Amino acid sequence: MRAFAELLGRLSFTASRNAKLTLVRDFLKTQPDPERGWALAALTGELSFRSAKPAMIRKAVEARMDPVLFAWSYDYVGDLAETVALVWPARPRTQEKWDPVFLGARIPDMARLPGGEPASTSPEGARANREPDLSEVVDALHAASRTEVPRLLESWLDALDADGRWALLKLMTGGLRVGLSARLAKQALAEIGPVPVSEVEELWHGQSPPYDDLFAWLEGRAERPTADHPGRFRPVMLAQAIDEAVDFARLDPEDYAAEWKWDGIRVQAVSEGGVRRLFSRTGDDIAPAFPDVVEALDFEGVIDGELLVLRGGRVAGFGDLQQRLNRKSVDARLMAEYPAGIRAYDILSDGGEDVRHLPFAGRRGRLEALVGTIDSARIDLSPLQPFGSWDELAELRAHPPEGDPQAAEGLMLKRWDSIYEAGRPKGPWFKWKRDPHLIDAVLMYAQRGHGKRSSYYSDYTFGVWDEDRLTPVGKAYFGFTDEELKLLDKFVRDHTTERYGPVRAVRADRDFGLVLEVAFEGLQASGRHKSGVAMRFPRISRIRWDKPAREADEIGTLRRMLEH
Repeated sequence: MRAFAELLGRLSFTASRNAKLTLVRDFLKTQPDPERGWALAALTGELSFRSAKPAMIRKAVEARMDPVLFAWSYDYVGDLAETVALVWPARPRTQEKWDPVFLGARIPDMARLPGGEPASTSPEGARANREPDLSEVVDALHAASRTEVPRLLESWLDALDADGRWALLKLMTGGLRVGLSARLAKQALAEIGPVPVSEVEELWHGQSPPYDDLFAWLEGRAERPTADHPGRFRPVMLAQAIDEAVDFARLDPEDYAAEWKWDGIRVQAVSEGGVRRLFSRTGDDIAPAFPDVVEALDFEGVIDGELLVLRGGRVAGFGDLQQRLNRKSVDARLMAEYPAGIRAYDILSDGGEDVRHLPFAGRRGRLEALVGTIDSARIDLSPLQPFGSWDELAELRAHPPEGDPQAAEGLMLKRWDSIYEAGRPKGPWFKWKRDPHLIDAVLMYAQRGHGKRSSYYSDYTFGVWDEDRLTPVGKAYFGFTDEELKLLDKFVRDHTTERYGPVRAVRADRDFGLVLEVAFEGLQASGRHKSGVAMRFPRISRIRWDKPAREADEIGTLRRMLEH
């Protein structure tokens, strides 16, 4: 557990992608089985425990210390695992060595428990009297009932130091928040071979923690595991953002096909050997939230496309799709109100044949034929957009499809001769997104962040003028530098007018307020928001220290954007 805790701590305070990659790779190379396999599962989000709930952690710490004191501590720190790790008042392992001032200190293994009771000599007792291994924690949590977890939790928290407690609690709750993507963790695993990360991704969904077969293959101790199992995820191909000033001058428009970049989420629909799956672009199984879409996968193959809410063949705004995302289940009412479907734009497998090696032109023909056999309006074809020059394409980009400015967020360009290649190769595919919208808004509320930002007010709610009052229109927590964050945090603390737990209201009126230039990808009408609008991907573009609050935009500006 100590090595895993050290890894998480170092990842949390390492900004460089390459440095994070090195940390994880070296950990996986040096740690024994199955410790490294369980750590990898945790880093990639593949580890969860049904019996362990965050409420248990809070109940345990409130039984050890004053609940009000804990609430104040939690409010200040802003993260449950970090707070408990710091304040946990561990019971002493010997009465003689207990120092009530030194809360949470590690004390050598005891011979007697408090009150003179002999320490257990059973394996269970031994585990309770020393720092547990990561594999011991995982095995115990998998086997424990909900009533048994609190006892295990307390014994582990007593045995671990603050870093170990933090790692344990992050492991249990599943929210590591160490700035490491699942793909980067897989990249670190691939470098053990070394092999391309796409090979690991190809095998990933056929393996399960602690990944003994993967490690054996990468270390040359066994043959490559088979990827030939139905329902598996294939690594996706991604596009590069086009550089208008450079790329158009060297590219020939005749070499490329164009289609709309639909404003949904990228999915891979798999239907093979009687197995039907729906994956996100990162390989997460999202089928439980979209049973209506899965039911429509009446074909033999693998389709790449965009998951959208479709009404009569028209694409609804992204906000409608959000009503269905990240759910463990959906009811009939939700499926009826937000009917989901797939707009297909590529094919990876056709009738059991892997077609990723074919050029895009050949795959497109196979895709059109396959979609033509599907008897469901939930799956349609993303139409290609004819153009003869880059100027014609620019004109097309300026006029979204179906007269709906929210239906697409730009264009995709794909070389006719490009194979379907995992990753983000330079040249075969480009994305040409529409320019973001910009408004000037006034900072209204700020909330503490998480992880490294838990001591800063880094989540900002902003509003625009509705006559003489500010109306909240969005929330953003990125787009600024670390130095700007410090300045924003100081502004919030210096100009707080009210406090609501971890949230602060800041002064914002016609005469005084901080103006933020906010960029966002799209806008749609929303009955759930007081302003009547919802933003797509808002971010802080610029801090307008120079602009008076009274000159910020009005709600009418956003409503006119909706109309156009």
